[in-house]
Amino acid sequence: MWQSFAPKNEIEFVLPHIKLTGCLWGAKDKPLILALHGWLDNANSFQPLAEYLSEYQVLAIDWPGHGFSQHRPGHYPLHWIDYLYDLDALLGVLSQKPVALIGHSLGGIVAAAYTAAFPENVNKLILIEALSPLFEAPDQAKARLRKSFYQHEKYLAQKHKPIKIYDNIDCAVKARAHLTGLAEPWCQLLLERNMQPFGSGIVWRTDPRLKLDSPQRLSFAQVDALMQDIAVNTLLICGKQGFSQLQSALPKARNWFQRLSEHIIDGDHHVHMGNAKTVAKLVDAFMS
Repeated sequence: MWQSFAPKNEIEFVLPHIKLTGCLWGAKDKPLILALHGWLDNANSFQPLAEYLSEYQVLAIDWPGHGFSQHRPGHYPLHWIDYLYDLDALLGVLSQKPVALIGHSLGGIVAAAYTAAFPENVNKLILIEALSPLFEAPDQAKARLRKSFYQHEKYLAQKHKPIKIYDNIDCAVKARAHLTGLAEPWCQLLLERNMQPFGSGIVWRTDPRLKLDSPQRLSFAQVDALMQDIAVNTLLICGKQGFSQLQSALPKARNWFQRLSEHIIDGDHHVHMGNAKTVAKLVDAFMS
């Protein structure tokens, strides 16, 4: 089990449309880095990295439906663009402007898209295993829409069925490690924030809609138009054992980012957890 050596303060933000929670590491007089986690993760995913970024405050939020944050109201299908609105609203209430946005996976997708659209609000950008919004061929639009609606109709029909209850967190940790390949210590760290007590056992607190298909995805032409001419200084970190599609997409990224520093280091998709020390060194060098 991961043992923290840095103080972690729970924090809450009541935005106009939703309540977000998160974790804050570091002294108040340090520069602030805003950290955005990946799909089905939570703020705890940045705890290993925060241990090595002692010259900064690291504020990691839980996206809606993740960790301790509020779920989006209703039962409608979710869309990634909602996260852009969350980020914009959050930046509007922070008392201290971040010196950098750092995003992993989904968090990196959101940070990159937000930076492309609102570069005046971002000082520096750090992407970990992420480049841009996902895209697919336009001729997939009809099938995606139908599949998404079918999945959500099925979800609503099964909403009142008994939920899966785990005897203890160890059972859930082993299940996630087996499913995803993520090392058990990191699964433990994430699940401590993504699960909650229920009777004599524990259950997921994560919004189940997160696992259902979105009704729409952008085409490459739309993504390419959005991501053009990003002048913000950007650091890209990929894991050698991470998503291979990212490394193959680097030629596209070089056309989008005018000031891009690229690094491929040992590690998997969660390289900021498994190789946090190296990631922190790259972040320190980039920030200085």
